[in-house]
Amino acid sequence: MAFPCLVSVLVFLSVIGSCFSYERDNLIDSCWRGDRNWQKNRMKLADCAVGFGSSAMGGKGGAFYTVTSPNDDPVNPAPGTLRYGATRERPLWIIFGGNMNIKLKMPLYIAGYKTIDGRGAEVHIGNGGPCLFMRNSNHVIIHGLHVHGCTTSVFGNVLISESSGVVPVYPQDGDAITVRISTNIWVDHNTLSNCTDGLVDVTLASTAVTISNNHFFDHDEVMLLGHNDSFLDDIVMKVTVAFNHFGPNCMQRMPRARFGHIHVANNYYEPWGKYAIGGSSHPTIISEGNMFIAPNESYKKEVTIRVGCTSSNCDAWEWRSIHDVFLNGAHFIQSGKEYTGGESFKAESGKEVPTLTRHAGALKCVPFTHCL
Repeated sequence: MAFPCLVSVLVFLSVIGSCFSYERDNLIDSCWRGDRNWQKNRMKLADCAVGFGSSAMGGKGGAFYTVTSPNDDPVNPAPGTLRYGATRERPLWIIFGGNMNIKLKMPLYIAGYKTIDGRGAEVHIGNGGPCLFMRNSNHVIIHGLHVHGCTTSVFGNVLISESSGVVPVYPQDGDAITVRISTNIWVDHNTLSNCTDGLVDVTLASTAVTISNNHFFDHDEVMLLGHNDSFLDDIVMKVTVAFNHFGPNCMQRMPRARFGHIHVANNYYEPWGKYAIGGSSHPTIISEGNMFIAPNESYKKEVTIRVGCTSSNCDAWEWRSIHDVFLNGAHFIQSGKEYTGGESFKAESGKEVPTLTRHAGALKCVPFTHCL
């Protein structure tokens, strides 16, 4: 008769162990990832962002739209395809009916108030075609996708949205995720690699953006924040880069910033090829609670690179390191005469980064259990 008691004890220990395993999740994951009924509570995710993009609503409050086909028609998308859902003029929470490999024929323009939620399926986008594009979009969440192998597009007609209609679009660079003239954007828990240009580009006065919990690897120019050195409108840009895992085989731009205000917090950096964090045109960069592991080469130990400035000008840029951890000789050259703050959320010490980033990338989510 001791067997039922043993079962009860094991169940109790399992519950306690489950609680313990989630108590040290980062701020975003502790908000939702411990919910075994995540598939019934998908829209809870929209309450969990931190940083400058924390107000991104995505498709919260709208209907669910299920992608059932990987096919793509850039001009007249069929219901059930990703492009059809992404271009509707109403809030939608887009989910996937099964595992998919989607090769887009033209960049996928995502209209405002959309969540693209890959949880519960393994969704790959790219595969030798162009990828995801936001322009004049507000309140977009991109979560749980594998985006890789994105290539440049050709000149052609594309449906931008129901209201904008079909317009001719010039070739795009081959980024995994492009954000232009957009606000309240959250890119979370995606796995990104090996594209023709960047993995995430935020430019043309986009602001209120959080890029979090992603795994970036096998790529040269990872993340660009700011259009060019003469585009002054990017001074409004505010971007949080948090809880991401950079590496292996990331060369540079993690991120590279122009103008704007960038909070880089609690990220894990494997050895870089050229540098980790760079910039030009005097951006404000607050590096807080990151873990930097330098390459073995002695001339690559410096975390940062400043471009296009004299020594005196560079010294005036506000670049600060707070509670970062530096391994294998990594070091960060600070600048700015007086620290004036600028953190977008309360980060933890860099010592906690291996724990905080251990689930970076697209998660495996199975109904009635935690996403792992």
